[in-house]
Amino acid sequence: MNNRRTLILVAILLTASFCLQAQEKKVLTLQEAIDLSLKNSHQLKNSQAKIDEAMAALKESKEKKLPNASVSGSYLRLNSANIDLKNKDNNGGTPANPPPKISQAAYGLLNASLPIYSGGRIQYGIESSRYLEEATRLDAEGQKDEVIQTTIEAFANLFKAKTAVSLVQENLAQAQHRAIDFGNLEKNGLLARNDLLKAELQSSNVELSLLDAQNSWDLANVNMDLMLGLPTSTELVLDTAGIERKNDTRVLEDFVQAASTSRKDATALELRKKSAEAGVRVAKSDFYPSLQLTGGYIALDVPKFITVTNAVNIGVGVSYSLSSLWKTKSKVQQADARVRQLTETEAILDDEIQLQVNKTYLALISNRKKIEVYAKAVAQAEENYRIVKNKFDNSLANTTDLLDADVAQLQARLSYTLARADAFVAYNKLLQTAGLLSADMKK
Repeated sequence: MNNRRTLILVAILLTASFCLQAQEKKVLTLQEAIDLSLKNSHQLKNSQAKIDEAMAALKESKEKKLPNASVSGSYLRLNSANIDLKNKDNNGGTPANPPPKISQAAYGLLNASLPIYSGGRIQYGIESSRYLEEATRLDAEGQKDEVIQTTIEAFANLFKAKTAVSLVQENLAQAQHRAIDFGNLEKNGLLARNDLLKAELQSSNVELSLLDAQNSWDLANVNMDLMLGLPTSTELVLDTAGIERKNDTRVLEDFVQAASTSRKDATALELRKKSAEAGVRVAKSDFYPSLQLTGGYIALDVPKFITVTNAVNIGVGVSYSLSSLWKTKSKVQQADARVRQLTETEAILDDEIQLQVNKTYLALISNRKKIEVYAKAVAQAEENYRIVKNKFDNSLANTTDLLDADVAQLQARLSYTLARADAFVAYNKLLQTAGLLSADMKK
């Protein structure tokens, strides 16, 4: 019996613990959301891996300046070899001693070489790798801006979804209260049943809208949890102090000018072009000979025959591939073509940047205008509802007029809230397209 009670108690505690975990809430500011998303972003971790790869490639190109060295050795077993030393005596007879019987041999070689001149192949290869490494770092910075902007958009979407839920809940409470009032009026013969059904129908429609709004909020919450690396059961409570409108007096020309100097992708493309130009010089280096400082050591031991030790050699080696005279030209042409492609890509990107900045700037202006319009619409809708409600109470307006005024009031409030969030997102999108988002987040 005691065991059974213990099991029941444990089950209750586990259930309570699960419920508490499922209902865990976290207050979240915009800056905290950005910090968590940057910390847990798989995209940025992938970018870091690419940076590590580029750094290793740069290190590899530098290591080509170091000496090359190799060691080899062998031990050989031989059969009964026939050896004729050709060392006759002075009388032309047979050798004074019979030839040795050799059944084994061992040797070791140590060779080293230091490149002195290679037509610039090593120098330009290092230069090309350095430009690519810097470009990869800039790509990562650009992706960091993308993560920040994605987080801002997700934060705004969650704010819009939660606000929609709150407004619809408020409207549903009013609709249900109205349906109850209408029900009482209908019972007392003061209201037609058709009008009661209209009020109940609107209450049902609002309830369905609440289900849709709640579903959108739940999905936005899960999306935000995944972005931040939080358990998907975490309910986020937003601190919206960081999404107010910022006082920014810059005009379109300022953002266009900033984009020309601050966009990471444009600078990265310029570095890739410089890398390709260095690649042209690497290709042309095949036209030139290579000069190396060489050295080595040889050891040989053939029992009963010969032993060689301390055979050190040093010298200078020159090599030139004659086939480079007719094979290198095509390599140079390919490298030149890559440079021309990147030059045209730069021009295309410049046009795209100007278009993006203009588009996001106009979107920001439009959203700010919408806020002003929707603010007036909210005041107008509230006043209209007040007037229609007063008329309805005095039997000067019908039920349809009242319900329409209520719907218009809810729609105006929703539109105003969405416009505020959209304007905040549009402003940060403008900063991103101008290459200023990261710098603005640090202020």
